[in-house]
Amino acid sequence: MSTTEFPSTDSAEFPERPDDAFDLGDQQLGDQDLDEVDAWDEEELEEEPVLQTDESAALFGSMAVHILIIVSLAIAPSAVFKDEEAVVIVSPPVETESEPLVEEVVFSDIPEIAIGANSTAEAEMADASAEMFAEIAEIPSPVELEKSDLGDIEVNRIFSQPMAPMDRLTDRKGTVGEGASGAAGAVDRLTFEILQSMEERPTLVVWLFDQSGSLHRQRREIRDRFDRIYDELGIVADAKAKDEKELAAQRRRGMNHDAQLLNSVIGFGETITLYTETPTEDVAEIKQIVDNIETDSSGTERVFTAVKSAAEQYKSLRVSRGGNEPQRNVLLIVVTDERGDDEQQVEDTIEICRKYGMPVHIIGVPAPFGRRETLVKYIDPDPKYDQTPQWASVDQGPESFLPERVQLPFTANFEEEPTIDSGFGPYALTRLSYETGGIYFNVHPNRNVSRRVNKRDVAAYASDMEYFFDPVAMSRYRPDYLSPRDYVAKVKSSPLRSALVTAAQLRPVTGISRPRLRFIGADQARLSGDLTRAQQDAARLEQPLARMAMTLEPGMKYRESEESPRWRAGFDLAMGRVLAQKVRTETYNAMLAKAKLGMSFEKEKNNTWILEPSDEVTVGSKWKREAETAKTLLETVVNEHPGTPWELLAKKELEVPIGWTWTEDFTDLSPPPRRNPGNNNNPPRPASDDKKRMLKKAPKRPVPKL
Repeated sequence: MSTTEFPSTDSAEFPERPDDAFDLGDQQLGDQDLDEVDAWDEEELEEEPVLQTDESAALFGSMAVHILIIVSLAIAPSAVFKDEEAVVIVSPPVETESEPLVEEVVFSDIPEIAIGANSTAEAEMADASAEMFAEIAEIPSPVELEKSDLGDIEVNRIFSQPMAPMDRLTDRKGTVGEGASGAAGAVDRLTFEILQSMEERPTLVVWLFDQSGSLHRQRREIRDRFDRIYDELGIVADAKAKDEKELAAQRRRGMNHDAQLLNSVIGFGETITLYTETPTEDVAEIKQIVDNIETDSSGTERVFTAVKSAAEQYKSLRVSRGGNEPQRNVLLIVVTDERGDDEQQVEDTIEICRKYGMPVHIIGVPAPFGRRETLVKYIDPDPKYDQTPQWASVDQGPESFLPERVQLPFTANFEEEPTIDSGFGPYALTRLSYETGGIYFNVHPNRNVSRRVNKRDVAAYASDMEYFFDPVAMSRYRPDYLSPRDYVAKVKSSPLRSALVTAAQLRPVTGISRPRLRFIGADQARLSGDLTRAQQDAARLEQPLARMAMTLEPGMKYRESEESPRWRAGFDLAMGRVLAQKVRTETYNAMLAKAKLGMSFEKEKNNTWILEPSDEVTVGSKWKREAETAKTLLETVVNEHPGTPWELLAKKELEVPIGWTWTEDFTDLSPPPRRNPGNNNNPPRPASDDKKRMLKKAPKRPVPKL
């Protein structure tokens, strides 16, 4: 077998390649250089016949490289750039639509999942004094956010020289719509807030008590809760261990700066009284002060002035003492059952409380839905006086800056509308709590979302409210907690909102206590006179109802574009009820006019005409169309807003038919038999209880101004 001998790989057997054969670097290869490379390749091929196949592949590869180089050189510019005069070509400006200014900021109660600088939650999640920072900032990708259906809020101003730590100057908002059946339950919830504050740093709690007579019960409940507060916070043992001498010595020395929790008490009415010149940790002293708070009978509650004064009094505790941390946290807890008579101070009060990082928690009352006043059940707190319940009017609402509910008679009987819970507190107080990161508690001892509350069941010092609503269902219907100026601007920018607010400020529709529905027809002259008087009563309602309908009409075309469920529900309910009662009143008048033209009884013995509610409108095509529109709007409210005050009122309105129909009946007109007073046959009167008759009744005092 023959073998093939491979040539040696000794370097002497192979001619040396030019050193610059593959050094393409920045050199440009001319035609001569390429010929030398080709000649080198041909010589190499002649000397190596055995490797012809392998070298052929190399040849083709080399050719491909050379062709690529030649093409690249041909493309490269060979001319030298010259410095010539620059020619500037200015393109005409492109007209683009400017981005619209953001006019509305909405707030969502949904908690943030991510923690970090991208979070909008509490400042603890993105403290400005963080020790570590990411080298590469995280830029979130654009995400299409679902629009919130909650009420509008105001963007807080950024303070150029904040005095409080950064954790109190964020856009953190408070909690509204917290329902409670008593002040004690609210205090239990606030105990948790106090505990959280104490975990951060020592805390001062300032209790501000309304001195009106109607707050007697709530002050007593809170007083009885102080021991439990200290007990649950785990500091009651230390407080009890200190004897009277030590506590007295501390009071003489001033505030105990080492105490983890201190308290201060302020009373307010027409005047403002600081009961603790030096904050104290003595529970017994605080309870005694609360017990001895005098009742203010002026009827004036300067709650915002009191909160502002408290912030001024203790702002020094929120300023650092040479370090980066303030001395103490300060929590303000207001106990009141009114909206306050100095609402004009709310913006200044919000500003100072936010500047010094003082959250304002309020144990208050629910505002009546769309109303300013409610009736409070007052019982004299002194048992020596008459304990018969008396009713006094108290300002507790409305829940929004301006009323958003039209004042109408309640359904076909033209009764007054029931007082119902709005689900929120009075506007200014709730806004104060909301903007400072506090909690507003709607306290009412008769709170029950499952049934109507009868007036006789209303607890002492509580407001007469017949219906309450689930806070979860009401959370989507939060009022717009904007400043008055921003609120009015938002209303004016929307024809629907403007129409609703304007209609809600019209005078309440009144006129007929109960419409007359039964008319004796035996005497035509008498019948005609009765019908005329009934028409006159109805005519007094027609004009204000027509005016309300005309005021609301411009908002009809903007119903679909309104995004807020609160404003949609409010407008649909208002327009639906106004149209329903307008048609009901005008067709009532028309049916009376029809009867005056003459009607014949089908049964000869009948002598009475009865006007009964009917689902069918039998007079006027215009009224038929308005009745259909009213029904559609009211049914929309029921279907889209369950478990709300709007649904309740819409259902009540739908229960009563809008039209009328005549029916006939018989009335016995014969005179009743005369009663026989004589013959001494009357039953004997019961023996009188001489002792009971001789007992003196307790004196009765008038209701003080609440």
